[in-house]
Amino acid sequence: MTGTPILQVDALAVRYPSRGWRKPPTTVIEDVSFEVGQAETVALVGESGSGKSTIGRAVLGLTPVTAGRVLLDGRDTTHLSGRARRVLATDIQAIFQNPYGSLNPALPVGRTLAEPLLAGSSRSRGEVREHINGLLRRVGLPEDAADRYPAQFSGGQRQRIAIARAVARQPRVIICDEPTSALDVTTQAAALDLLAELQQSLGCAYLFITHDLAVVSEFAARTLVLRHGRIVEEGRSTDVCNQPQHEYTRRLVAAAPVPDPALQRERRQQRVGMEATT
Repeated sequence: MTGTPILQVDALAVRYPSRGWRKPPTTVIEDVSFEVGQAETVALVGESGSGKSTIGRAVLGLTPVTAGRVLLDGRDTTHLSGRARRVLATDIQAIFQNPYGSLNPALPVGRTLAEPLLAGSSRSRGEVREHINGLLRRVGLPEDAADRYPAQFSGGQRQRIAIARAVARQPRVIICDEPTSALDVTTQAAALDLLAELQQSLGCAYLFITHDLAVVSEFAARTLVLRHGRIVEEGRSTDVCNQPQHEYTRRLVAAAPVPDPALQRERRQQRVGMEATT
């Protein structure tokens, strides 16, 4: 990373109290620190249950933080009140895994996109509609999509709508929590291309959360590998994916799908061998 970081996570810990009598708290995240530079993409990779989504929710203020700090452009946002958190929404947004679940099925797309634009704004309805039309064009959808409902779109189109909503107020940071995992390979590639184009034009930073190292090898500048709530490896994505140092990262690389069937079989055999020795 070069320059001043836009997002800093410092010694973050998230622990949930146990329900049983005298049982210790359950630790989900422990002593996690990293930085994301302006207009940079940093990937957070790990298997299900590693705690990566918890980190994203903690950064967004959706999960209580037990210890440590989250700073956005130097401002401590760890324990902001509800009103201050809503003001912060201008600078930080999220794209979630399920594009249908993250959109209100009872509202037409235009209403969904209008909500962040109208919050604390003096724009007229005509200005808002013009902005919505521009957003739809920007993500590759026709303007008449504003009058249709989420159920009338494919999964890939719904994710484009979710992306449009996330960038509506031109945030400085977007938390991308498994945004392509529910999409097929072709649609996934198109969504990643769209995210890259938007980053180039808007200058926003991405914290890209995923379980798939194959997705981040070219998309993210740096990669952090999370296991059991701790970062076990970090570095340039090309180094982490092509020359992993930690045994856990090597297992993730071996599990990543590749187009070549022979190489896929070799990787599968390597993974079986590694699991047998641990």
